Formats: sequence, C-alpha cells, structure tokens
Amino acid sequence: LLLPPESSSPSPPSSLTADDFVNHFEKKVDDIRSSFAKSSDTAGPAHTALPCALTSFSPLSPDEISRLVTAGRPTTCPLDPIPSSLLQTISGDLLPYLTSLINSSLTAGYVPSVFKRARVAPLLKKPTLDPSDVNNYRPVSLLSFLSKTLERAVLGQLSCYLSQNNLLDPNQSGFKTGHSTETALLCVTEALRTAKANSLSSALILLDLSAAFDTVNHQILLSTLSELGISGAAHAWIASYLTGRSYQVAWREAVSAPRALTTGVPQGSVLGPLLFSLYTKSLGSVISSHGLSYHCYADDTQLIFSFPPSDNQVANRISACLADISVWMTDHHLKLNLGKTELLFLPGKDCPFHDLAITVDNSLVSSSQSAKNLGVILDNTLSFSTNIKAVTRSCRFMLYNIRRV
Repeated sequence: LLLPPESSSPSPPSSLTADDFVNHFEKKVDDIRSSFAKSSDTAGPAHTALPCALTSFSPLSPDEISRLVTAGRPTTCPLDPIPSSLLQTISGDLLPYLTSLINSSLTAGYVPSVFKRARVAPLLKKPTLDPSDVNNYRPVSLLSFLSKTLERAVLGQLSCYLSQNNLLDPNQSGFKTGHSTETALLCVTEALRTAKANSLSSALILLDLSAAFDTVNHQILLSTLSELGISGAAHAWIASYLTGRSYQVAWREAVSAPRALTTGVPQGSVLGPLLFSLYTKSLGSVISSHGLSYHCYADDTQLIFSFPPSDNQVANRISACLADISVWMTDHHLKLNLGKTELLFLPGKDCPFHDLAITVDNSLVSSSQSAKNLGVILDNTLSFSTNIKAVTRSCRFMLYNIRRV
C-alpha cells in the first residue's frame, strides 16, 4: 500500500484499561443471557433417528496434515509460541509431532485445553467515535494457529458428512463450497426482480441479532448435532471443543485476567460459523410455515414476502411470522434485535408506493428507502444507485490519496 491503513495509526488516547473491556464484553453477554434464564436447555422434541451417522473422525495421513498446516493463512496470535509463517516453513521437520497431536485429538474425542484459549483485542468501530467510551469498541478474537489447524481437520470431515447426506439448509450460503455473500445477494435480488416482473410487490426484512455467536446454548447445540446423526467420539470431540474455553483481553501493554466462556461458539474460529449454521437450521421451517421465503449467510437472515397489490393482510402475516421467529429465538437463547431489523418495501411493476409498518412485541419496524445487506446497499427500486454512489465515493477517496503520493 502506498499509504498506511488507518488501523496502523497509533491507538487513540483513552483512559480505558483491559479490565474495563473484559467487564464490558462479559456484561453484554450476561445481560442477554439473563433474559433466557427461565428457558429450558432443550430446543424441543427429539426428531426421528436418521439413517446416516457420524460416530468418529478419521485420523489423517502426514501428507494431509502437511497440507492443512501449509494451506492456512499464517495469521499469528499472541498465544502462538512462534510466528505462524515460521511454523509453516519448518512444518516438515515437525510433521511427526503435528500428526500425532492432531490424530490423538480426533480419535480420543478431546481438545487440549491450551487450544481453547483466546486473546481478544478491542477495536474502535469507527475512527470518528469517542475512544473513551467502551461501548464504541467491538471485540476481535484471536486463536492460536495450531488450534485452527485442528479445527480444519474436523471441518473437512464434518462438512463432507453433512453434504453427502443433504443435512445442510439449502437456503444457507455461509461456509458452503461454491457459496458466498455473492450467491446470497444474487438469490435475494433475483427473487425480488422476478416478483416485480410479475407485477407483485415484495417486502424484504433483514433480521438483526445481538451478539448471536456469543449466546449459543451448548446443550441445545449438542442436542441438535445428535439429531443430525453425530454421536460417539465425534460428538464427544465437539462437546470438548465447546466447553472449558476462556479468553483474555489485551489492551495496550496490559492483559486482563482470564474469563470463562460458558456459552457461544468461538469468535474468529474455523468451525464456529458452521456450528452456528447447524444451530439455526430449524428456523427455516418457522419462516416457511408463514409462506415467506428466506436466505441466510451465517447470522444474517433475509426474509422475502411477495404478494399482489390487492393483499391487505400483508402487515399481519409478516407480523405473525416475526412474532414466531422471536419465540424461536428466545427458545434457542438468541436475541432478535427488532430496533435494528430493517424493512424494505419494493412495489411491483405498475404498483404504487406505500408505507409498510410492522408491529412485533410492542416494537415498530418501519420501511425505509434503502438498507445495507451483506455489504451492498439495496434500495426499494433495485436501481442500486445508492450503492453505486457509495462505491464511487470510496474510489474517489482512493484516487485522491494516490494523487497525493
């Protein structure tokens, strides 16, 4: 880069300490969890046993271990004893040890405790925000390189089992081969364009969850995995992976005391996003039961409801769907943030514009002119003019910097 990124600039002046951050991050999750205190740890009645099963993870050959180590991005965490790039360089000499370490974990169904530690760095959400306010920071979790290598060994086998047995949600684009944010956006915009061409109006609802990955209930997740045919040593490995985790916050030159993680899937992990997708798989049936279609990318859920202009029950149907989604979220210890949930009303061809407002749990969700979805700004005419303006503004800023150089 010709100019250093903003992230490389010195930390903004602030009197905050590492303990301030760790207390804030812990309290935020505890406040959300407290609303689920009276909820049970079961997600509902058990499902019928599947004809398929994954009872154990297979040991890997030294060549497979070597590919896992060298193919990963050499991101170095403060918990790593040596830089990851150096580990990749000398991995051939360490291969017998690495193979024994990973295969012992897979066959025993146990994750070493040293692999279940995280170092969290607070990051200011925007440069213009007040650096002295702890609420203006988001946690960035860093995990050791070898722990993520072990996760990749499990991810490959778990993904293969789920794909071969069609156990993944077909409307989930996150963490699936051949899928991405682009496929999710294409699916949604194509559905909206098709409805408009057929003279149907559409409502696009973008759900917002509060600290979704951090409040996942382990017992519900493990029960869901059992329903998907995951048992034995494979189930024991994932249970070991989830439990006994801890994190410390690093700020400036100080590090906070360790804090235990009793809920959630690890932020910044390789396996966590897939586990979250499996955790929320049953949400699709709740949405479909109300006649709405949907598409997901990890914890970003997009609801689509297309209807003729003569339908005067649109608000009631969407409201009923969101109410059931809210109940499902509470049962699964997730918090639906209706205050940040966005609604776009897209009129069909030759259909008039009109305001659409949804009331759920005494919260009002009003339609807006545009909304940001997976990094792209969608407008209620699908012209993408707002997004184009934002992109050109960013390009102009980059060109200005190049001119300065």
